[in-house]
Amino acid sequence: MSGERLISARGPRPMGGERPLRAAAAAMESVALVAPVTALEFVGDLLLAGERGRAGPAGGRGAGTRETCCRWGAGRGGRGGERGAPVAVALGAPQRARAVRLAGPGRVLVLGETGGLVAYEVVSGRWEPLLPAEAVGPGAVLATTPLPGADPDGDALCAVGSAAGRLAVLALGQPAHVAHARLFEGTMHGLSWAARPVGTPGDTAVLLASGPGGELLWLDVGQRPGRAPWLRLAGRLALPPCKQRWLTCAALLPRDGLLCGDRRGSLLLFHCCSAPGMESPGPAACPDGTDCASETEMSFLEQKETLPLEEPLSVLFGLHGKTGVTSVTCHGGYVYSTGRDGCYRQLRVRAGQLEVLRKRRPCKGLQWVEELRFATGGDLLVLGFHSDSFVVWSSRAGEALHRVPCGGGHRSWSYSGECAAEAFAYVKQGDVMLYRGARQPGEQHVLLPSLHGRHITCVRRLGAVHPPGRPAVDVFVTGSEDTTARVLALDERSRSALPVTTLDDHISSVRALALAGPAQPRADGFSTLLFSAGGRAQIECYRLLLSGDPDAESTVACEVTHVASHRLDEYWDRMKNRHKLIKMDPETRYMSLSVVPVPDTEQLPPPCLFLAAACSDASVRVFGLLEATRQLVLVAESFHHQRCVLKVEAFLHGDDGGTRSCYLCSAATDGILAFWDITAALAEATAGCPRAAARPAPPPVALGAPLLTVPAHSCGVNSLHVRPAPGGRVLVASGSDDGSIHVCLLEAARRLTLWRLGPRGLQPLSSAFFHVPDLAELDCWEAEARGELHYCGVLCGQGLEVLRCPAAAAAVPRPHTLLCATVPAGDCCGEPSSGSAGSPEGTSACGAPQAEGEEAPEALSCSSFSVVAGPSCSPCAAPAVQRPGPHAPFS
Repeated sequence: MSGERLISARGPRPMGGERPLRAAAAAMESVALVAPVTALEFVGDLLLAGERGRAGPAGGRGAGTRETCCRWGAGRGGRGGERGAPVAVALGAPQRARAVRLAGPGRVLVLGETGGLVAYEVVSGRWEPLLPAEAVGPGAVLATTPLPGADPDGDALCAVGSAAGRLAVLALGQPAHVAHARLFEGTMHGLSWAARPVGTPGDTAVLLASGPGGELLWLDVGQRPGRAPWLRLAGRLALPPCKQRWLTCAALLPRDGLLCGDRRGSLLLFHCCSAPGMESPGPAACPDGTDCASETEMSFLEQKETLPLEEPLSVLFGLHGKTGVTSVTCHGGYVYSTGRDGCYRQLRVRAGQLEVLRKRRPCKGLQWVEELRFATGGDLLVLGFHSDSFVVWSSRAGEALHRVPCGGGHRSWSYSGECAAEAFAYVKQGDVMLYRGARQPGEQHVLLPSLHGRHITCVRRLGAVHPPGRPAVDVFVTGSEDTTARVLALDERSRSALPVTTLDDHISSVRALALAGPAQPRADGFSTLLFSAGGRAQIECYRLLLSGDPDAESTVACEVTHVASHRLDEYWDRMKNRHKLIKMDPETRYMSLSVVPVPDTEQLPPPCLFLAAACSDASVRVFGLLEATRQLVLVAESFHHQRCVLKVEAFLHGDDGGTRSCYLCSAATDGILAFWDITAALAEATAGCPRAAARPAPPPVALGAPLLTVPAHSCGVNSLHVRPAPGGRVLVASGSDDGSIHVCLLEAARRLTLWRLGPRGLQPLSSAFFHVPDLAELDCWEAEARGELHYCGVLCGQGLEVLRCPAAAAAVPRPHTLLCATVPAGDCCGEPSSGSAGSPEGTSACGAPQAEGEEAPEALSCSSFSVVAGPSCSPCAAPAVQRPGPHAPFS
């Protein structure tokens, strides 16, 4: 590497011009810069350095980003960016209201406490009775849905269930024709219309009725002009046992399935009982031969006993906590569920099982997420409650489009926003309050949306995506102090970064990002594993699948799967005898991450992935990831630095073409670099890693003392990078707040090698590094331990060290002479020596005559050697000497 330029940095020009740092000049050099060095990176043979001004980033906190202020308000426009506060209108219901539903923005359905159903026409301002109170009775439930294939503002089906187990179904277009049925002996706890996937043909609707004992009935409902809706019992399902055992929402899946959410917060997947595109049957299509379109009350009590009680195919029990699931939606091949825990989840169905991909909190302060609506422009609207106000939140704009003070989501309410007008109705003190307004056209934003709300702390390039018919797009991921990580697509034509998706599982600042190896290419994109870490000792792991999407604004689609997470204090409350232990500091911050490049050996199997972390509590920690079981466990740690650790970098080291070991370099606030051999610790951790999710993780392994420490800087190290160099060396570059760049070349100092001296010459059997400086003497012998023969050696100098090698590992056929020799690092790395000083021309290194035309062998520069065992052998019988191999069975 002599003559190659290793550093490209702007700094004070020395006298006589700029002098590039050369690897051949010295093993260690530094370059002084004016400003603190915050980032370093090797690009080929160049080392790029980033500086920061003494006064901090230009423009204050978050320079390079623009912030958009957002507060809870009633939308955009008006004073301060908000419309005037909406005004509620009391409709004056003819009876005390129990439930309210909107059938479009111009019609309000009200179910009274005594059971009567009435409708309010907004245009005419009149109330119209639909069902008398004696037809339903008190304690009823109400559910509405648009007619299949009809406009959302057009006709709708309305179902009312009573406390006596009776059901009434009518079409609002012909309220005089009502279908009555008896479903249960006891109370009907809930009614839900199962939403069909967009674009699914058919003119039937699916109604699900929850009865006592967790019984769930599937009813197919259809409407015919001039007659009452027809009903057909299609299936009988069972909800899992729990205290509040009834249904809250349901949706039909595109591929023959029914997804349900219950009051306990669980998601249930059932087999589809009827075909999604089924046509309406004739009036006499009921299984019992009765006229299903008759307005007389039918009874399904006997018929349902003939149907089997089907159990769910997949259950995610308590996914949304004990407060219940509020909605389930199918969109873009994925399933979305919302709950009163303030989060929504993205799922998929694989092999008949529900699989959670990720969990998201749409915005801070939204304690109750009620529903997700996917707008035509690609925006995701989140309906929920913030304190006592109903909020419509725009995920794209990052602001509240509507905010209506209504008293909270525990009361009956309904929102309609699909048409040109928007309306919100809710029950207050027995009356119905209504907000109405015209949909506002999209307004142009004067301020550009910010990438992050606060300072961006870290960035990584994920790869390039090739959208069909468009140039390649580079994709990056950034972390910020606003507790989020964003995936961005860089558009070179517009020179802008377009957001692709947001990862918001962190509860504190995101300070470090790491990628597990190169991206795995796929037919439509690539997949990669992303780690993010930061404050509150939190690590998150995601699997990202990126592909081209011409319809998206960024032309990139990103599928996010949350793989695992870890917090140091999350299991504290579950520990026994915790009063005897010292609690982990909850304010610990992860300063840096590095994925350990584990070699493919039998000791470290590939399914186990390791992650090294630098921590603010003076520790270096290593975590193990089991992606199959979605576990991230702490496997090893060390508190050697005794101060905040700023950077870690893992790398592989070994001889060229030989076996390599895992090493770790860490840097702290005192400017000292520490190097660790973590191969044995990882092997021990792999053996104890839990292979099942239920098995508890073992205590972490101690990393021990580092192999080497290098005082590189006078203060904290801001950037650290390790690069392998030829000949088994390691090139380490670091930058610090002291304004200097430090580059050091590391190589092994000494090696103890076991040779075999036989008729064919010297052959290396095994070798190992020793750590005694200024070696003075070596002595070797044979020893037997546990019935096995070992070759042992003792070395002295500035210390004493004993090494031994099993005879079985050396594989020495007897009789042979064995020698132990200590060899300098240059010979171990394969550098040719100039020959022995006293060897005449035409002789080998050991004095043997050399044949004509034979290449002269290289001479070994030995510090000391000793004969281990074997008969005497003339040195002249060894015509050549081989170099020692990379294997090291010494211990």
